[in-house]
Amino acid sequence: MGKKERLDKIISNMGYGSRKDVKRFIKDGLIEVNGHIVTKNDIKIDPYIDEIYFNNEKVEYREYIYLMMNKPKGLVSSTDDPMTRTVIDILEDEYLVYRPFPAGRLDKDTVGLLLITNDGKLAHEILSPKKGIDKTYYVEVNGYVEEKHLKKFEKGIVLDDGYRTLPAQMEIIHSDAISKVYLTIQEGKYHQVKRMFESLSMKVIFLKRISMGPLKLDEELKEGEYRELTEEELNMLKRF
Repeated sequence: MGKKERLDKIISNMGYGSRKDVKRFIKDGLIEVNGHIVTKNDIKIDPYIDEIYFNNEKVEYREYIYLMMNKPKGLVSSTDDPMTRTVIDILEDEYLVYRPFPAGRLDKDTVGLLLITNDGKLAHEILSPKKGIDKTYYVEVNGYVEEKHLKKFEKGIVLDDGYRTLPAQMEIIHSDAISKVYLTIQEGKYHQVKRMFESLSMKVIFLKRISMGPLKLDEELKEGEYRELTEEELNMLKRF
């Protein structure tokens, strides 16, 4: 059982219009609760128990949404940008009414796991430096990555501004003129992964986040695709 709230607030929060709009809808007899047309906008109901219909369509109430996106190149990880498209721009209207935002950022040319939600508390928990959540990336680097580099990452890499990163874990998949590695960090400094390799005179040519804490990117999601988190995934995040 949830907390009872004013009907006009519930309908408005679901994106059906402003509180003023909803009051007009009620006046026009467009909203039913438990089979009865409502006549007062200030009645309080439990949206998880009471059945709400707007213009003969059932209102499926939920407070929060949680989406896993395989972010494509070229999109900015923000809710609005005057210069270019954002990850929010590719969401369907049914999710936009919840006013979602990306929990954390990926660079414009970086792909992979991005959590999009409207749950500010959970986003804050995930992004808090105190949590020290691991973020793992698949990285392709122009340059030979060798065993000697592993210890440098374990000690922390000094970036171009003098900042020493926290210890990072690297696993070499393939070492060649173009090397392939998995890199796990706990921070999210500006262009951090790229700058870490630049400190070793190497250039990142492809970067993909594959996990964040217990949440792993669904390999079936193509770049630009997204889906809702499963109940199991959401529970793992909340327990983490």
